Amino acid sequence: MLTDLIISDPTIMMGKPVIKGTRITVELILEKLAAGETLEQILEAHPRLTHEGVQAAIAFAAEVLKGDIVYPVAEAAA
Repeated sequence: MLTDLIISDPTIMMGKPVIKGTRITVELILEKLAAGETLEQILEAHPRLTHEGVQAAIAFAAEVLKGDIVYPVAEAAA
């Protein structure tokens, strides 16, 4: 399972979820993807990161969001 590549250890990056064997956080990967970086650019910038690690980060984030409860926010009057 891809999410087995994600660990959270209080002694590594203050417990943020990271790719196993690295100090690369799921958060960092998602931020880079959201900023428009390609998979190739991310892998080039982080040689210890693998394609499977990026996939695991995305799968982990999706799984975490499934557990979130989202409440609609009313739009402010203009």
